[in-house]
Amino acid sequence: MRDRPGALAQRLIAAPAILLALGAASPQTGVDITVTVTGLRNADGVVRACMTHEPASFPKCRGVEGAQGMAVPVAESDTLTFRNVRPGRYAIALLHDENDNGKADRAALMIPSEGFGFSRDARVRMGPPRFEDAAFDVAGKPQALSIRMRYVL
Repeated sequence: MRDRPGALAQRLIAAPAILLALGAASPQTGVDITVTVTGLRNADGVVRACMTHEPASFPKCRGVEGAQGMAVPVAESDTLTFRNVRPGRYAIALLHDENDNGKADRAALMIPSEGFGFSRDARVRMGPPRFEDAAFDVAGKPQALSIRMRYVL
């Protein structure tokens, strides 16, 4: 049995819509990762957050494909939500940018003068922690994390 001309093209165009209607081909969009920020010493400035899956770029987000960054005024919320996160291994870095100048300020001897925090409460030694020390896995369920802000000065 032969199809009339164009019938195959019509079926190919209609197939995705039928599959979506049946729920068989709904695209996976990802999950939300909600971070509660604790230990903020004041309500000044913003909390800058970076979530990346790229070990080589951690703790930075700029110019990293698939990384998410945000800045939330401290006075507005103590929670941050990364939306539509696909499954994988990620690490989060936070900065309490008290003067909202877009950078991590430092005092003498390069000691941070603003607060910072990392997922899994990863420890800071002579610089930021390694990606693996802060990394956590994202699967198919939303997650809630808590990150404690730390201050050196």
